[in-house]
Amino acid sequence: MKNEKLTTDEYDALELVRRGTKKDTSTACVGRNAKRLSGLKMIEFGRDGRITLTRKGQEVLFLRRCVVGLRALAEDPQAAVDAEVLQFLNLKSHVAANEAGGYLLTEKGRESLADIVQQEKKR
Repeated sequence: MKNEKLTTDEYDALELVRRGTKKDTSTACVGRNAKRLSGLKMIEFGRDGRITLTRKGQEVLFLRRCVVGLRALAEDPQAAVDAEVLQFLNLKSHVAANEAGGYLLTEKGRESLADIVQQEKKR
């Protein structure tokens, strides 16, 4: 897992591949990043030329959605977060339902978010 730090452009390219387009390579964003993402085994090229996400690529996008969700809930307990992400964060004890509605970060969630922020500062 060396040098797997992705740029915003690379995350955007993964998201475009996930959504699928009429012709995946038609977008400049995917074209710019396809070689590196393929080398990191996050996307793969089919025999018909279509680009698809690998399991690893799907996991990377999901984890990114979880981090974005944690940040949103840290700022606003009423923030709109995907149900799938909330279910995962609740299962991992990073969030807890708030009596007044919404979700609050647990101690574990705050520690995880602080760790993520610390790692980003090292980049």
